[in-house]
Amino acid sequence: MTTASPSAQRSRRPRVIVVGSGIAGLVAALGLVDEADVVVVTKAAVDDGSTRYAQGGIAAAVMPGDSVAAHVADTLAAGAGLGDPEAVRVLCSEGPARIRELIERGVAFDRAEGDPGGGFDAGLEGAHSRRRILHAGGDATGLAVETALVRAVRASAVRVLEHTMLVDLLTDGAPGAGAGAGSGADGRGRVVGVRVLRAGRIEDLTADAVVLATGGAGQLYPFTTNPSVATGDGAAAALRAGARLADLEFVQFHPTALAVPGSPLVSEAVRGDGAVLRNSAGTRFMVDVHPLAELAPRDVVARAIATEMLATGAPVLLDATAVDDLEARFPTVTAACRAAGYDWAREPVPVAPAAHYWMGGVATDLDGRTSVPGLVAVGEVACTGVHGANRLASNSLLEGLVFAHRAAAALCAELHSPSGMIAPSQPSASDARPTAPSHEPTRAELQALMWQHAGLLRTAHGLLEAQRTLDSWSVDTSRSTDVERLETANLLQLARALVSAALAREESRGAHARADFPLPSPDFATRPRRTREEVSV
Repeated sequence: MTTASPSAQRSRRPRVIVVGSGIAGLVAALGLVDEADVVVVTKAAVDDGSTRYAQGGIAAAVMPGDSVAAHVADTLAAGAGLGDPEAVRVLCSEGPARIRELIERGVAFDRAEGDPGGGFDAGLEGAHSRRRILHAGGDATGLAVETALVRAVRASAVRVLEHTMLVDLLTDGAPGAGAGAGSGADGRGRVVGVRVLRAGRIEDLTADAVVLATGGAGQLYPFTTNPSVATGDGAAAALRAGARLADLEFVQFHPTALAVPGSPLVSEAVRGDGAVLRNSAGTRFMVDVHPLAELAPRDVVARAIATEMLATGAPVLLDATAVDDLEARFPTVTAACRAAGYDWAREPVPVAPAAHYWMGGVATDLDGRTSVPGLVAVGEVACTGVHGANRLASNSLLEGLVFAHRAAAALCAELHSPSGMIAPSQPSASDARPTAPSHEPTRAELQALMWQHAGLLRTAHGLLEAQRTLDSWSVDTSRSTDVERLETANLLQLARALVSAALAREESRGAHARADFPLPSPDFATRPRRTREEVSV
C-alpha cells in the first residue's frame, strides 16, 4: 500500500463510518462529527434499531441516597464474578454526566408527580439495591432517547445512509506488521472501510476508521424481544476480519415477554412496581426460589419460569392487577396487551422468557478499540466486560451512552495524530464466507436448533448435537444481494461460535446454565483483560 506523506495526510479531513444507528452509534457519530467526516450506515430506517424498544429505562446513580459505589456493587453482583471492575467503575462513575447530556439534548425523563422541575421518578428493577432507573414516557424511554439523538444527528453534518446493510469489513490486507504497526492479530491488516448492500447493489465505502454499533443477535432464537434487524451482522463481519470476540456463551433471556406471537416485552419495571408471577394454579412461586422473589437477577427468574412451564405445560402469569396507573405508567405494554386481547389491569397475562441481550461480542478496551486496527466497537456488539455473565437491568443503554462517548473522544485524538490517518489503498473484503453449501438452513431451522440446545438450559449432549448440525450447514452468499440470506449466513457463523463457547464453559454462571455442570467453577472465574495491548492478543 502506498503511504502518503504526513503533511498530505493531515491536509485532509479524516473519514469515519459508523455502522448502526442506535444509542451507541448516534452518540459516537455526534462525538466525531466536529473532527471528522462521519457517515452513519444503518440497515433499516435510522430509528429502527433496538434502542427505540428499550422500555425499562437507563440506570444511573443520580437519586438522593444512591451512590456510584452502590451501582458498581449491584452491577458486579449481577455479573456473577465476571464483570470487569474497571469497566464497571467507568460505566457507573461517568453515567451521571452522560445522563445530563441526554437531558440537554431534549430527553424529558419522567419527574415525580409530573413536575418538570421536580426530582426524577426513578424506578426499581431486579438486582438493583436502589430506585435508580430513569424512564421517559412511562415505558417509552428508548424511543425518547432515539428521537432526541436522531434529531441531533439530522441537525448536524453527519451523513446518514438508511436501508444500507453491512456485508463485510474492508481491510488493507497488510500481512505480518504486528498489532502496533497497522496489522490485525491474524495478519489480515487494518480496517479501511466497509462493503455494503445498498439499493440492491454492492458498494465499497472507504474510511480512516470504522465504528461498529450494530447491536446484538437476538434473531438467533425464535422467541426474542429484539427487532428483526438484530442479526449479528457487525459481530460476524468482525469475526471474519480477525477480531477477537469474547463471552459469546452469555445470552440473557428476559423473563417476561408476552406469550403471544412477536414476544412483546413486558418491562422488568412492572415487577419493580409490584407485579408478581404466578403459575397456572395461581401460586406465587418466586418466593420459594430466591430471597428477592420477582426481583431476583434475570437469569434466575427466567429459568424459574421455564421450570414452571415445563412442569405445567403452560405459560406462567404476570399479575399486575394491584399496580396503580398501569396505562399511564406502562402505555407501551398496555397497548401490547390490548392488541393481544388482554386487559392486564383486570387479569393476569401469560408471559414466557425470550432472548433479550447478548453480553458477548467484539472484545474492546475501555475506549472501544478492538484487536483489529481501525476498528472500534460500541454498544451491544461490543464486549467491554461491564456485564460479565449477566447484565444488570437497564445498564445496556447506559453502556452504549458511556462507552460510545469515550470511543469517539479517543478516536478523535488518534485520527489527528500523524499515524492515525490512512492513505488511499486497494481494500479487500474477507473471503471467509462459505460458498459450497451442504444443507442451507432456513432461518426457522437455525432458530429452533439454538432454542432447543443453546437456550436457557444447556448440556454437553445438546451442544454437541447442535455443533454437529451447524457444521453440516452452510449458506452460499457468493454474489448474493439477498438481505435475508446474508443475515442467515451471519447468524449461522455466530451460532457456531456461541455453541463452541458454551461447550467450553463447563459450569453454570449467570446467563449460562449447564444441567451437566450445575455449579460455578473456580476454573472459569476469570475476566478477559481489557488494555489496548491485551485486547490485541
